[in-house]
Amino acid sequence: MSKILDGIAAPLDERFDMRYRLRKRVFEKPVPKHARAFWYCFGGLTFTVALMQALTGIFLSFYYTPTPERAYQSVFYISNYVNYGWLVRSLHVWGAHLMVIFIIIHMLRVLVTASYKHPREFNWVVGVVLFVITMGFGLTGYLLPWDQKAYWGSTVTISLMQQVPIVGDWIAQIVMGGAAIGAPTLTRFYSAHVFLLPGALMIFLISHFWMIRKQGISGPL
Repeated sequence: MSKILDGIAAPLDERFDMRYRLRKRVFEKPVPKHARAFWYCFGGLTFTVALMQALTGIFLSFYYTPTPERAYQSVFYISNYVNYGWLVRSLHVWGAHLMVIFIIIHMLRVLVTASYKHPREFNWVVGVVLFVITMGFGLTGYLLPWDQKAYWGSTVTISLMQQVPIVGDWIAQIVMGGAAIGAPTLTRFYSAHVFLLPGALMIFLISHFWMIRKQGISGPL
């Protein structure tokens, strides 16, 4: 396998010197000693779980049907009849929990070590946006199985949105696509879960990583 990869990479490397540039920019950048501690790893762990969520989500989208008539049956089919579908769905469900836990620990580490201060305050704002996007994944994904737990859990969440002063009812109506949870709600949640939120996540992740590379890892407390 390595010979095949070398055969593919060799022409590109000969013309563009890609291996040297990747090695210098990605693998040979020095990491401060204090940043090798375990609690500095949760940002990378969050990103790793996000990649797993993307891969398992693509697999699930092959079989999922975002309609009230077929949503629950398609999830049941994935879990019981698709080869290793139960495993992929379990990885996706537990990955969602882990992603939230890891990003919270990562943000707490940034707070405790004061890594949000100058000149990294803009990266902190981007990190907060990434946290909101992560919570949005959890909110939109929770309704997709379209069972009783998902329906009533989403009903409670949308009811909380309505408590926002002035714009609460307007936000809830946009989210539901009507006066109550129904087919438009499921379609909007699915579209946000697989198109809108992943696009936003990619944009802000690129910004987050770019600023880390430019500014480096913050010093010790």
